[in-house]
Amino acid sequence: MAAWHKACKEGALKEGEPVGVKIDGTPIGLYRVGGRCYAVNDICNHEFALLSSGLQEGEVIECPLHAARFSVVTGKCLAAPGEGDLATYDAKVEGGEILVKLPG
Repeated sequence: MAAWHKACKEGALKEGEPVGVKIDGTPIGLYRVGGRCYAVNDICNHEFALLSSGLQEGEVIECPLHAARFSVVTGKCLAAPGEGDLATYDAKVEGGEILVKLPG
C-alpha cells in the first residue's frame, strides 16, 4: 500500500535548487516549479548520475554527466541520451514538511 513519507522541510526546497533525498532506499529528486513541489526518481537512466546535482531550468532538469534532459513535472525524457521516462511520485506540503508518496 502506498504511503506518505517526510522528505525535507519546506524551506529547504527553493525554485531552481533541486534537493536529493533517499526515502526507504529510493533516491528521490525534489523540485519546486511555480510554487509547486514535484518528486521524481533521482537517478538518470543513462549513466546513473544523481539528477538533483544537475542544472534545473524551469520544469527541466539536465543530467550533470551527459546532458540528458527530463521534465520534473511529468518525468518525460526530453533529450538523449536519456533512455526513457523517469518514475514520478506525488508530493505535497503539510505542516511545513514536504511529503512524498511512495508505492508500498
